[in-house]
Amino acid sequence: MGIVLGDNRYGKAETRVVRIVRDTPRHEIRDRNVSTALRGDFVDAHETGDQAHVLPTDSQKNTVLAYAREHGPASPEEYAVAVADRLLEASPYATSAQVRVEEYAWDRVAVGPEGHDHSFVRRGAETRTCAVTVEGRDVYHRVHVLSGLTDLTVLKSTGSEFKGFLEDRFTTLAETDDRVLATSLTAWWRWGPEHPSDWDAAYDDVKAVLLGTFATTYSRALQETLHLMGKAVLEARPALAEIRFSAPNKHHFVVDLSRFGIDNPGEVFHADDRPYGLIEAQVRRDDAADETVAWRDVPGFC
Repeated sequence: MGIVLGDNRYGKAETRVVRIVRDTPRHEIRDRNVSTALRGDFVDAHETGDQAHVLPTDSQKNTVLAYAREHGPASPEEYAVAVADRLLEASPYATSAQVRVEEYAWDRVAVGPEGHDHSFVRRGAETRTCAVTVEGRDVYHRVHVLSGLTDLTVLKSTGSEFKGFLEDRFTTLAETDDRVLATSLTAWWRWGPEHPSDWDAAYDDVKAVLLGTFATTYSRALQETLHLMGKAVLEARPALAEIRFSAPNKHHFVVDLSRFGIDNPGEVFHADDRPYGLIEAQVRRDDAADETVAWRDVPGFC
């Protein structure tokens, strides 16, 4: 029985790069955490230590930094495609390059009606993400784009129930027809062959649909809410093939204040961060191709 090298990749993880656009008095900022990975013919590097096929991870880092100058003002998706294409060009032994980007949002300091030209405050909301995988060359060149977000914390103080669930001898949870529903949402959506002309506007639109659906639909379970949110996004964006969610249930338990002689008609809650229910789901078009390459190495959920 022989022993062989299995699946492998290598790259430079979490290069922090901030691109400030300063060609006018009103500056713009794009603050990113960028990770790269190459797959291909790197057997010798593992089996004999021969680095002849290896583009150093330091070169990958330098590409990320240099392309922040040339492509940094663009959307995360456009920037990631440019970096991935360059890495494939620089590494002839690579068969695919993946670039993952986390983008941190900054708002202008509120000075005047339009905000200050060059002073910013870090936004404490979600982190925008993307993962671009470019594989092959020439006629076999394919670009797979995932867009997404993480840590989008949302809460609705009513309009949610949880009842009718399976019970056994260890069940202590009481049914409720009026509960707080809260989650810190991670979502990734996969684009088909047709890409938007404006990635930033597309991101804002998908986020708005997610939030609007969460707010305006009655929830019998977080699972139902995720399904409704995914369906609404796919209906709003025909170019999307699928969307995937990972949603920890941020439990809020009504506090029993009766021992203090105080009533609590569902107004005071204990927020418990662990353990938590973790709901994960995919919502996809029934005719969408199963693009496993797009999701390879993207951590976190089904």
